[in-house]
Amino acid sequence: MTETVTVRVPAKVNVQLAVGGVRPDGFHDLANVFLAVGLYDEITVTPADELRVTCAGPDAGQVPLDRTNLAARAALELARRYGVDPAVHLHIAKDIPVAGGMAGGSADGAGALLACDTLWGTNASRDELLDVCAELGSDVPFSLVGGAALGTGRGEQLRTLEVGGTFHWVFAMAEHGLSTPAVFREFDRMHEGVTVPEPVASQELLDALAKGDAAALASTVSNDLQPAALSLFPALADTLVAGRSAGALAALVSGSGPTTAFLAPDAVAARTVAEALSASGTCRSVRVTRSPAPGAHVLG
Repeated sequence: MTETVTVRVPAKVNVQLAVGGVRPDGFHDLANVFLAVGLYDEITVTPADELRVTCAGPDAGQVPLDRTNLAARAALELARRYGVDPAVHLHIAKDIPVAGGMAGGSADGAGALLACDTLWGTNASRDELLDVCAELGSDVPFSLVGGAALGTGRGEQLRTLEVGGTFHWVFAMAEHGLSTPAVFREFDRMHEGVTVPEPVASQELLDALAKGDAAALASTVSNDLQPAALSLFPALADTLVAGRSAGALAALVSGSGPTTAFLAPDAVAARTVAEALSASGTCRSVRVTRSPAPGAHVLG
């Protein structure tokens, strides 16, 4: 048996997040266009006397280390399905923002699932791994797949999308996190008594992705959760203005926030936007990266 397995798994940005009304099960139907970006967590799994989770990196103190952690839940579910003792040490090297709307927790779940499958030699099929991912959370399947995809249902039903080029991004990290459930509750409050249309993916946006056309993508990005995130965290509006003023083609809240995402025309412009955001005093830190990025994959 392999003694140590490390899996690298990417963050995501939602270039479109169309949200329907609340369903009877409490979830929302979505048309969620995911794009994996080059910020990564790494999950290392080694045999141990019992299941335990450790974490290091920015804001690691905010990551739960008990069995509520999605990495632990992934290990437990795979072990249950295959009759394996889930006695492993899961170590998360954190580089994706915590509670930042970039699916860091989901990435850890997908990464731990692939790492445990490799360590234990369970040889689960891709479909079974995706099924476990869907049980863990709406964003977890995409963390496994990476690249670009349209998520429907509550986001877990994926259709892979073509991407015709490289997109350059700047991400601004906020001073504190936002709870995804709280943002959805605020969305529901803001739409109380209003008929929310069925979420539909923008064909213009899908075409822009396929062509690798940053300007066309910028004109079509959207996030139905952005008003709710801004309602809960009004200072994010200043960050969005600072990025646009520095030359970003588009500025939006990433997912449920509070990380803000800025699409730049090229790598040089991305650095210019990043420098302006760093100097603006409207965010805690800034990262520059590209997309698309590969999904969860074993290192070495």
